Amino acid sequence: MSISGTRRAAIGLTVLAVAAFGAVTTTPDQADAGPKPVAVKLLALNDFHGNLEPPSGSSGSIAGQPAGGVEYLATQLAALRERAAKKQNTITVAAGDLIGASPLLSAAFHDEPAIEALSLAGLDYASVGNHEFDEGADELLRIQNGGCHPVDGCADGTPYKGAGFQYLSANAFKTATGQPLLAPYAIHKVQGVKVGFIGMTLEGTPRIVSQQAVAGLTFADEAQTANRYARELRRQGVEAIVVLLHEGGTQDATGGINDCKGISGPIVDIANRMDPSIDVVVSGHTHQAYNCEIGGKLVTSASSFGRLVTDIDLSIDRRTGDVISARAENVVVTRDLDPDRAQTDLINRYKTLLGPVAGREVGQTTEEIKKTQETLFGTHLGESPLGNLIADAQLAATDDEQGAVAAFMNPGGVRADLDAGPVTYEEAFTVQPFANNLVTLDLTGAQLYCLLEQQFVAGRTLYPSSTVRYVVDPAGTTGTVADACAGTRVVRGSLTLGGVAVTADATYRITVNNFLSGGGDGFTVLTGGTNAVTGMIDLDAFVAYLTAQSPVSAPTLDRIRTTAEVAAS
Repeated sequence: MSISGTRRAAIGLTVLAVAAFGAVTTTPDQADAGPKPVAVKLLALNDFHGNLEPPSGSSGSIAGQPAGGVEYLATQLAALRERAAKKQNTITVAAGDLIGASPLLSAAFHDEPAIEALSLAGLDYASVGNHEFDEGADELLRIQNGGCHPVDGCADGTPYKGAGFQYLSANAFKTATGQPLLAPYAIHKVQGVKVGFIGMTLEGTPRIVSQQAVAGLTFADEAQTANRYARELRRQGVEAIVVLLHEGGTQDATGGINDCKGISGPIVDIANRMDPSIDVVVSGHTHQAYNCEIGGKLVTSASSFGRLVTDIDLSIDRRTGDVISARAENVVVTRDLDPDRAQTDLINRYKTLLGPVAGREVGQTTEEIKKTQETLFGTHLGESPLGNLIADAQLAATDDEQGAVAAFMNPGGVRADLDAGPVTYEEAFTVQPFANNLVTLDLTGAQLYCLLEQQFVAGRTLYPSSTVRYVVDPAGTTGTVADACAGTRVVRGSLTLGGVAVTADATYRITVNNFLSGGGDGFTVLTGGTNAVTGMIDLDAFVAYLTAQSPVSAPTLDRIRTTAEVAAS
């Protein structure tokens, strides 16, 4: 049986053991009476997203400090290993999205640089995340096992050797065989005791990845899968069990990086449904930092982009293999550290290969343009300055040949802020790194209203182009997944395109990206669009707009209004 310790925010605080689950218990006093417990240090990260260099804008700091960059991450990991009782007792793990939605320096080489950098930094095990599936299952297997890209070959002129760590994928199964795509778990021995690691992505991965990318795969419930493999691990004598899960939660805005204030989100239910034999859950996906105890388990997250490392100390009974105590601290990866020389060399090598394209100026901004959503009736469901700008760019790319009258952009596709001043191609790429094609299609007015109602079911706001105006009623009802169109959040008659009211039976040409047109993020009404025409890559549309319209300013956030705002005007 396992015992999970009460979380403490800082290393060095006494950790109180919580009650053991089941008939057999191991108390700290009993452990002290026998052989000395084994001290195991876990160093954890998540949502790296190929950020080899320090992120720009607001994404480049955390807890009030400039942070991130793999040169400093590697140094911080090495320093934390030195703190361990024995360096060989340290295991470095990650909870998914190490690749995908990456800056140009990594993405241009199919994220091989990110995998090489994390391998150099000593990563041992990682769960897959939804972005590990961006280019499909075969590409994920290549990332794990090595070999040149089937289309672009060996982009840097040398064979790609594969990951120096093991990806774990317990809940992504090949539909045809029922077998996991990759190893579901790993067992790591430390001074004779076994530590088991189960790796998973979120069950909802198919809803947030293109359908082509997850074709032939089935994704299972996170807690049920963890419990299944925890039983299997225990049959092999493993009592210390850690889940690496690419799903997470959110704490209150007032919470610090080592707090757990009002934690909410999927991780709460998942952790509570996990078997008591599971001791630690290293989570991710939400890009949040927290340090919690949920359901008797230590549950952590290290934000994103390599800006934090979660330093987890486990004390394990040498005789039984049980976890006696567990504690964690989120440590900022500050940039006052000495950069790791091997990582610097790796970055410079890929910069040379990338050549001058990255630094090419494509436009100018008069001010910083943020991706941050405005608050709409108490939640972040409003517009985004950068999201609106991208929608304007997509409309401009399709309003002539394709006759589009409006465009909508998904919030998950806007990945970084734009700084004030010159905009380079690399910066534009970092904002829109997915290389989605624009798709222009016909929707009826009734379908458009249904599309807007689906926002409230999906919990995601589509950023509208400047031609779009509509009003939201906070007191309206939200539809269901099966019938989002039944919702009444969007005031009927308020939707206009180019100042003309939308009518239910009329047909309108609308532009979205191919992720959305395939029903991504739950916007299934778009799959019913007709006369679809595939256009240019979204990044190309964005770059062309920045060049043509420079200097560009942040659009006014007046495209979505509430009934209260309308009444007051």
